[in-house]
Amino acid sequence: MVLRPYQEVAADFLYGQDRAMILAPVGAGKTAITLTALSALLKIKRNALVLAPKRVAESVWATEAAKWAPELTVAVAVGTPKQRQKAFESGAQVVVTNYDNIQSMPHLDFDCIIFDELTRLKNPYGARFKALAKLIDKIEIRWGLTGSFTSNGLEDVYGQCKIIDQTLLGRSKGAFLQQYFIAINPEFGQWTPRVGSLEHVMERIKPATYVLEPGEYSDKLPPLHIVHVDCQMPMDHYNKLKKEFVLEYDTANIVALNAGVVTGKLQQMASGFVYDTYQTPDLVMKGKFITHQTPIWFSKHKFEALDDLLAENQHANTILVYQYQEELAELHRRYSNLVTLDDDNAIGRWNAGQIELLAVHPKSAGHGLNLQHGGCKMVFVSLPWSLELFEQTVGRLHRSGQRHDVWVYIMSTQKTIDEKIWTALQDKRAVSDIAMEALK
Repeated sequence: MVLRPYQEVAADFLYGQDRAMILAPVGAGKTAITLTALSALLKIKRNALVLAPKRVAESVWATEAAKWAPELTVAVAVGTPKQRQKAFESGAQVVVTNYDNIQSMPHLDFDCIIFDELTRLKNPYGARFKALAKLIDKIEIRWGLTGSFTSNGLEDVYGQCKIIDQTLLGRSKGAFLQQYFIAINPEFGQWTPRVGSLEHVMERIKPATYVLEPGEYSDKLPPLHIVHVDCQMPMDHYNKLKKEFVLEYDTANIVALNAGVVTGKLQQMASGFVYDTYQTPDLVMKGKFITHQTPIWFSKHKFEALDDLLAENQHANTILVYQYQEELAELHRRYSNLVTLDDDNAIGRWNAGQIELLAVHPKSAGHGLNLQHGGCKMVFVSLPWSLELFEQTVGRLHRSGQRHDVWVYIMSTQKTIDEKIWTALQDKRAVSDIAMEALK
């Protein structure tokens, strides 16, 4: 396997830095870049730990290492505590585990740590972040990989930089906020960036950050087409819940306690259903309650439009992206050939062209998975609020190795919150674009 020129430059940059970040678009080959640099590093260092999202840890790093650094020994520390312990004690040069295991990891004796999808560590106040900071205190070489550094705003940058090198933006997030933000609601911790803050922050971290120029990469990929599939539904129930926060049915009363809850309910309704959420006492755990969610359907407009769309595309292999379990349940009811990532060897079968419909949730498929070989079409039944998850999910298809134009369809119910979510994603994209420009 041979790196592309821009990947070679990025690998050289990484190898030359003890504390560094690679900021590159989805599918640009961050894993290949890192493995190349790591292969050279481990000729003079002992070992490295890789932290990654669970599915990436399970299915990506060992596979990619066999292509780009076959001389390295790799152990995957995912599974039961006994399986993880065995991997940590294996003596492998590279141990790969997932972020969920941070708080149960043993004492770490590694020369290098790599954070795949660095945005998982954007919250410096979280228990996971604090536990990790103590564990890696003596690990000098720290590399972070991400494709969406500021996907949800400038504030996200601080935690990611601190775990790499706290000298980049300082030891205190409070001081960082005071310097670069204005408090618009101190009681609820709401801040807005000062004018010019984004450019100033990016200038500070530039020496430790390699940014892949979009032009270097985008012309290597086939075109990406995003198409909105407009849907219509009866609006009476939707408008009533939006206005009154209460909706009455024969079998249930839907009550949204606050604006945050109502936005979730409205997104459900844009897909044609709403959850009746209620609690019952837990008979085993005294004093505890069990939360139940019963879906109430009033329209199948999106799924009927999806039927038409799949037929128009001649039932080509397609990834279906859902947000709610009831959306997945409806997909299963409609399509007997539907497969999920939890099914046996789903990724391998998809890339072999053996799966017509693959259902994924952005939080499961949003990072690291290579799905570009099995098809070129994706449908969002409903959208995530996170730009990072949206772009990363699209990037499962629109990445290096894809040979066809990629078509992404957004199912959007007119005059509903679907339209507002898309607008919010576009606004966040503007922040990311400015950040990328400032780092060049």
